[in-house]
Amino acid sequence: MQSSTGRPPATRTGRPRSAAADTAILAATREALVELGWSKLTLGDVASRAGVAKTTLYRRWAGKNELVVDAVAELFDELELPDRGSLAADIEGVVLQLAALLSRPEARCGLMAAVAESTLDEALRERIRTSIVQRQKRLVHTGRARAQTRGELPPDPDPAEAARTVDLIFDMVAGAVVHRTLVSGRPADEEWVHDLTRVLLTGLTAPDPVP
Repeated sequence: MQSSTGRPPATRTGRPRSAAADTAILAATREALVELGWSKLTLGDVASRAGVAKTTLYRRWAGKNELVVDAVAELFDELELPDRGSLAADIEGVVLQLAALLSRPEARCGLMAAVAESTLDEALRERIRTSIVQRQKRLVHTGRARAQTRGELPPDPDPAEAARTVDLIFDMVAGAVVHRTLVSGRPADEEWVHDLTRVLLTGLTAPDPVP
């Protein structure tokens, strides 16, 4: 297509975004969080650690808040829901993954710092919801669909109700694991994960299994 002058329209040029640079920047951000904490972390320090110009960071992120959340979100994107043959086993598998992730200093420091800072910053809280919470609800969607295919769960007749159920399941599981590992500082070992899964699936009034 040509412009009114008879010349082709100008095409937008510029250096393409480098995935390798992004990876280095996010890794450097997590490293700086562990060593320095939120208050002392600067984009200049992150740029130096990543081996990039400071302007490279500003072309990608508006500021420290966005950068830190994306650095933490990248870790949570590593989570996968294993197919272990049953809904209970699948839940136990992903919960053990989450507990192991939260035991890593870069995940623990990054998440705790971002959540603490977000108490006074609604924009940061919304970015955490969008970049971490909403993205990880994919695990619940996958688990429910898989269990429905197996016949372990009934199909969802109402999409709105299904969405509310997904929200509740995510809050229950993620909230329990985060509280156990980051607030109480106790291990989410296989026994605890098994008990959590039993309560989640059968409720508090279900009888204990016979040894």
